[in-house]
Amino acid sequence: MSETKKRKVHQPEFKAKVGLEALRGVKTINEIGQEFGVHPVQVGQWKKEIQEQAKTLFEGRRGPAPVAAHKEPDRLYGEIGRLKMELDWLKKKSGISLP
Repeated sequence: MSETKKRKVHQPEFKAKVGLEALRGVKTINEIGQEFGVHPVQVGQWKKEIQEQAKTLFEGRRGPAPVAAHKEPDRLYGEIGRLKMELDWLKKKSGISLP
């Protein structure tokens, strides 16, 4: 009986390391494949995937996340109510009668 070979499952960190090595262009894809024990076609696929996804890396806008417009008024009215209650309490405790 012959034993069946199980497929190797590579971690994303390993794929990135090999793909970036291929992007550098210092060694050939065949040399990189031999060094890391991966088929050269796989190295080429990982390199291509990194190149395709690199453009989406910087697409998102930076800065604070936008606040939902429908939640903002509720938060502000809540804040107004809390401040009004604090003011009324302070007026009562200090004995000051303001309009």
